[in-house]
Amino acid sequence: MARVDIILNGRPYGLACDDGQEQRLRELGSYVDARLREVAHDASGGSETQLLVLTALMLADEIFDLRAELGGPRRPAPVPAQDPTPAPRAEDESVIAAVDSLAKRIEDIAARLDRS
Repeated sequence: MARVDIILNGRPYGLACDDGQEQRLRELGSYVDARLREVAHDASGGSETQLLVLTALMLADEIFDLRAELGGPRRPAPVPAQDPTPAPRAEDESVIAAVDSLAKRIEDIAARLDRS
């Protein structure tokens, strides 16, 4: 098990991850930090916890939107006027699987942050 330090909103967090996942976790941390800074810039006041919650909700909203665009279960697909909807392509299914995997990773990171 590897250990990675990431910085969110100027605060360091030490996290454990599987060996070989260190760079990915750093990239995710940088992405979340950038989004957190956007929320902090747009939000007036608020505690760090509130900023983290708002950022998590914003990221979850993005995931839900992506799932919906890719035919995920969150929103019903529009009914086609004439032709039936073709079966999802294999690459669409792989994108959905990738989004699901990212959502799981974000949930895992959030759980680790809660334990820190």
